[in-house]
Amino acid sequence: MKKVLVIAGPTASGKTAFSIRCAKMMNGEVISGDSVQVYKGLDIGSGKVTEEEMDGVKHHLIDILEPTDSYNARDFQQMARGLIDSSSVPMIICGGTGMYLKACLYDYTFQEEEGEGSVDSELEKYTDEELYAMLLKTDPVQAEKIHPHNRRRMERCLTIYRRSGRRQSDIEKEQSHEMVYDAFIAGCTMPRDVLYERINRRVEGMFERGLEAEVKGLLDQGITFDHPSMRGIGYQEWKGYFQGNLSLEEVKSEIQKHSRQFAKRQYTWLNHQMPVHWFDVRSEQDMMLEEIEKWRMN
Repeated sequence: MKKVLVIAGPTASGKTAFSIRCAKMMNGEVISGDSVQVYKGLDIGSGKVTEEEMDGVKHHLIDILEPTDSYNARDFQQMARGLIDSSSVPMIICGGTGMYLKACLYDYTFQEEEGEGSVDSELEKYTDEELYAMLLKTDPVQAEKIHPHNRRRMERCLTIYRRSGRRQSDIEKEQSHEMVYDAFIAGCTMPRDVLYERINRRVEGMFERGLEAEVKGLLDQGITFDHPSMRGIGYQEWKGYFQGNLSLEEVKSEIQKHSRQFAKRQYTWLNHQMPVHWFDVRSEQDMMLEEIEKWRMN
């Protein structure tokens, strides 16, 4: 099987910098496993890697879609596997979208109901909060994997349950989910309080770099908060502000809170779904690089 290095972990844990360090060591390239960085113009709120940060390392699946386009785990599976299978250099997947990682690395088969345009129309009348409450009741395991603002995934999961009478989590459990690559998953971590402080500072930095102007520019282009690109953390929280219901400080606080909550869910998901080799990114990078090199040589 082809070898694939994966750099995983919660938001703001240092994945980007470590993935670039690994790429330089391996003479490899990086595939972004992020669900928002694929979109052009969504730079600050997604924490998109900059040209300077790339430091000459080639990156894939960044800035390839318009903000009006749709993008899901099935799309990532097809694109990432295409890059890995056709590449003559080592490929490193960097990202925190757990379902995307699993879809690419394992023999994951998507349900027919997960395609576009196949959502139960009755669900459209419910708010995000009502959909999430329904999901918690019908499929609490799957609810743990889905952000309460990710309306598309909630509708899809509930549609599967309504049409088949079966929970999506049970359907997924029945699949063998064997790895299709020889993957080493390095997980960036640190004490929770330190991570949360980094998240808070990261969001502060987004505001200083002009996140408000970025979102306003997208809205001026006709992009709405209903487009898939705008449903992620860092963007959806602005809806109340531009409707005149939230202050800038309240938006910032919401983004920080949702980012911390997302980080907690990322830890939970990765620990339950994938064989992660965790290391403290502040002090154990050299040790992890040695482990990665041993894996590469086997």
